[in-house]
Amino acid sequence: MSDEAEADRATEPAHRVTVTYPADLSDWGRGVVEGIPFRAYLRRVHATAAVGDEWAEFVGVGCCGDSLDVPLRVEAVDGGAEITDGTTFDFEEQSACGLASGWEVQSQAGP
Repeated sequence: MSDEAEADRATEPAHRVTVTYPADLSDWGRGVVEGIPFRAYLRRVHATAAVGDEWAEFVGVGCCGDSLDVPLRVEAVDGGAEITDGTTFDFEEQSACGLASGWEVQSQAGP
């Protein structure tokens, strides 16, 4: 792709971004990541998305305990690269990565 075409693509809106999270993310973590507030958060903190981008995003672990950073990876982008208020996010599961994301995160035995 030419530099000019690549620059044009960077300023075109992304219609849909497919992001994967690790298979060992807890059900609670999946609920947070796939929720409407988290999708809005991604729109706010990322200006662009490209296949292969990796984002380590903070996900709380509830009312007490430590924080959990979830590794997310951009698998597909429909449209341009610019993330806008109109960009939608689809989530899929990727292979496990040893993520400690259950109640253990909140205990002394956790990471």
